[in-house]
Amino acid sequence: MIHPIRRRNVLQWMGATAALGMIPAATASDAPGQRPDSPWRMRLSTSSIQFSELPIEKACERIAGLGFEAIDVWSGHEGCPHLDDVASRLGPQGLRHLLEQHELKLFAFSVYAGGYARYAQLLGEAGGGIAIQGSTAACKPEELSVRMRRFIEELKPLVDLAEAHNSFLAIENHGDALLNSLDSLKAFIELNTSLRLGIALAPYHVQAADASVEQAIRICGRQLFFFYAWQYQPELKQLPGVGPTDMTPWIRALAEVGYRGYVNPFMHGHPGTEVVAANLATARDYLRTCYARSIEQ
Repeated sequence: MIHPIRRRNVLQWMGATAALGMIPAATASDAPGQRPDSPWRMRLSTSSIQFSELPIEKACERIAGLGFEAIDVWSGHEGCPHLDDVASRLGPQGLRHLLEQHELKLFAFSVYAGGYARYAQLLGEAGGGIAIQGSTAACKPEELSVRMRRFIEELKPLVDLAEAHNSFLAIENHGDALLNSLDSLKAFIELNTSLRLGIALAPYHVQAADASVEQAIRICGRQLFFFYAWQYQPELKQLPGVGPTDMTPWIRALAEVGYRGYVNPFMHGHPGTEVVAANLATARDYLRTCYARSIEQ
């Protein structure tokens, strides 16, 4: 017997489909009116914490001046002042105006310090985007399915908050955390049913676990909301084109899964504004070269 489709189910499906469309499209085929065979286009963002010694206005100026299209604004991790300064001084309209002034898009809020709930309304009123936070403590392999199911269930209030504020929640993989191994990525993908919830993939931690970044990208698929171009190397070598990793296969894998966000070169550490700016310029040019190679092959 074929059961009738309930109106509530139809409305839920329509809302979920609309939600997918609000993630910034990185494929031309995702944009209205474009041919479905149009090639994937790489777009670049970077994180405000790279310039944490500068006020948010100057950080935006630097990021835009380097040719990045979007920004990931950080809360108080390692003393980064930007998101809390926006919250207390600029507000959502002030942030909108600042980004418009520099022709930057708002890609994400990184809320490792403070958590998503604290900034949910601000993110929504600033135009919506992706909020990034970590998972929880690691577990034994035999406990993975149960623990991951419980973790995703515990995220439901935050997912509801993302729904209410026109945003998305991305969980980053990290060493010694529940979301770390390829198996844990698979478990997350299989158990997650919300279009508002996905993964922020940090290749640094994938490489640290001696796993394949390309495989991790393919596992995440359409649940990949944020991608750090970040390698497991010391100091400035964490950045693309500065360290030794060939990232062309990463970019090719992103194209294969139809990644809809920005590619975000990233490093931990604060060697100074001018040093970071020069090396981010190297990373930018290198990633563009990787992209060119990926579409030729």
